[in-house]
Amino acid sequence: MSPTPAQEAVTVRTFAQRFSATRRGARLARRLAVHQLDQWGYPYGTPTSDTVALIVAELAANAVLHGRVPGRDFELRLWHRDGTVRVELSDTHPAYPALPAHDPTAEGGRGLLLIDAVATRWGTTPRSGPGKTVWAECGAGES
Repeated sequence: MSPTPAQEAVTVRTFAQRFSATRRGARLARRLAVHQLDQWGYPYGTPTSDTVALIVAELAANAVLHGRVPGRDFELRLWHRDGTVRVELSDTHPAYPALPAHDPTAEGGRGLLLIDAVATRWGTTPRSGPGKTVWAECGAGES
């Protein structure tokens, strides 16, 4: 019998918080996300912090503007593992987002296009209970 090779420890860091589906809740979600990244070793103003701030801001704004169900909150989750930060934002609205057609004259509707441009990958998943989770991942480079 040969000895089993030692497995390398994997550190997974998580953060989860619910916010009111208001502009104030969206702003607080973005601020707490970058604060949490700072605690994980990705200081304010680094590419990782700025990318996650943009993703959280756009997803939270979508939850407030398009995914809001009166009396229901949205939830933000951050995961950090093996050099990747995953942002998950869940709301209770049943409609799933889709990338809009590029229209340079549009005054809005560019949030998912921005996420698509800065995230390594993104998508949607159903959640237990009503609604969906929109997630995005980005590489966590050197701080």
